[in-house]
Amino acid sequence: MTNATAAIELDSVCRHYGDVKAVDDVSVAIQPGEFFSLLGPSGSGKTTCLRLIAGFEHPSSGTVRLAGRDVSNIPPYERDVNTVFQDYALFPHLSVIENVEYGLRAKGVSGSEARQRAGTALEQVALSGFGDRKPSQLSGGQRQRVALARAVINKPSVLLLDEPLGALDLRLREQMQVELKKLHRQLGISFVYVTHDQGEAMSMSDRVAVFAHGRIEQVDSPRALYQKPATTFVAEFVGGSNILRDGLAQSVGAVSGNAVSIRPEQIQVFASQADLPADHAGVRGVLADIQYHGATCRYEVDIEGHILTAEMPSHNEPDQVRVGKTVQLAWLASHAVHLNT
Repeated sequence: MTNATAAIELDSVCRHYGDVKAVDDVSVAIQPGEFFSLLGPSGSGKTTCLRLIAGFEHPSSGTVRLAGRDVSNIPPYERDVNTVFQDYALFPHLSVIENVEYGLRAKGVSGSEARQRAGTALEQVALSGFGDRKPSQLSGGQRQRVALARAVINKPSVLLLDEPLGALDLRLREQMQVELKKLHRQLGISFVYVTHDQGEAMSMSDRVAVFAHGRIEQVDSPRALYQKPATTFVAEFVGGSNILRDGLAQSVGAVSGNAVSIRPEQIQVFASQADLPADHAGVRGVLADIQYHGATCRYEVDIEGHILTAEMPSHNEPDQVRVGKTVQLAWLASHAVHLNT
């Protein structure tokens, strides 16, 4: 069924390469103006989905729609989308402003209008005054901004971003995340962002689709993905989690065969069961290691061969807790999320 309000819709889309199912029965609707991320490890199908939206790939089956229009077999240049790649793809022999206005000139836009619009696009990405430079004279972050300016100058309804910050160092990536969110608010168009970095996806997105093995495991807001993961994969991939299985899971109320997720920061460590708060559930184990991480300390506790991890503020270290000694782990029952698989 067509979602008439969606900017982008994938309806039962598959993309197979022989026996390899790169994308396997994916259905999702992305709304106008939404910042939507495709998150997953390498080979999970997220980049192939982006290429299906862009028109660089065509589905083996299913339908791709843009603003309600079936574009499954329409070439990229007939789709109202633009793509930003990790490698920038700038012309080294052209100046910055010539790179930005290139697409307009190719469409026959007059020189004066193209130059004016290119200048406006450079202002949007905070590169006013850089128009006469060559790409080789810019930093990696500045080159990425030029690529963004070139992508938005045609005013597409959808901007596709394929791991655009992957080549930048950590500090610059964090700065560019802020700039991308600002640009998204200015433009008011749909952003579809591919990344394997859950921190990027969680900090920028309105919603995130978590991919694994060509399928979507869960689509939700970053907060909901973290607090209420639907599957074991999502719990472990998004933020990291303790997964309780089998008898350990059943000991905290899980149905037989199901698993339970508990985030490390939701677990407290006590020296003995006598210290356990009355409204907390928990298990006992042997403290295997303590790791200092500045603001927090990480406690690894061995429970019959299964390691559970707790994180507590460094200034709140529990008394009489020592490596090799028996400790009590405790958490609120409401923090234990029961997983489907």
